[in-house]
Amino acid sequence: MTYWTIALAVPLFIYAGCGGLFRASLNSPWRARWQQPEAVVRALTIPPGSHVADLGAGGGYFTFRLADAVGPLGKVYAVDVNKGNLDYIARRAQEQGYTNVEVILAEYDDPSLPEGEVDLIFTCNTYHHLENRAAYFASAARYLRPGGRVAILDLAGMNWLFRLLGHWTPKETIRNEMETGGYQLVNDFGFLSRQNFQVFALSPPQTKRLATQPYSGSQLSLPQFRAINPLSGGGDEPS
Repeated sequence: MTYWTIALAVPLFIYAGCGGLFRASLNSPWRARWQQPEAVVRALTIPPGSHVADLGAGGGYFTFRLADAVGPLGKVYAVDVNKGNLDYIARRAQEQGYTNVEVILAEYDDPSLPEGEVDLIFTCNTYHHLENRAAYFASAARYLRPGGRVAILDLAGMNWLFRLLGHWTPKETIRNEMETGGYQLVNDFGFLSRQNFQVFALSPPQTKRLATQPYSGSQLSLPQFRAINPLSGGGDEPS
């Protein structure tokens, strides 16, 4: 199957509700050629025992790699608004003996994580689906432990089709929005050919204020969210 066949088929899978086909495309072994998942996880230097949220877990492409990184004493929250994705991840976790993976059905405007329990919020190819992102992550600050981080991988617009569909976010936009939300850039990795990869931490003066700041962004309707396949990142543009 060619790159263009997949790229054009993905919206059809979403529209037709072909969750299994879509998850299979996200978890394709040849995605590793450009996604470099092991290098991504290594770059994050996640200590064993950490609690990590995989925001927009999709088919679990990063969920189980993160679970390996945190080890049996850690925890990975697989977060998605698509219950089918979460059922798939939960089933796979049970079959493969991952006792450190917990699924969370998120709200469209809230990841619904346990407050003050997360060391790292990780998101891959999901950022561009979120609305009012500065407010979203400002509100999500209450879920982070002191010293917690937010890692954002999002498509960099290298492909004209994804640019046309709006499935990408400029690096500068991500940084500006996260700074507006009260974060500061701590890492900017350049080894991925198709994605921006930036890591943020709360700006020290903002920490207390943002931890209690309510989310005030507008919400999209369910059909609108389904149309753009929100929070099913895990890499929603396979190739």
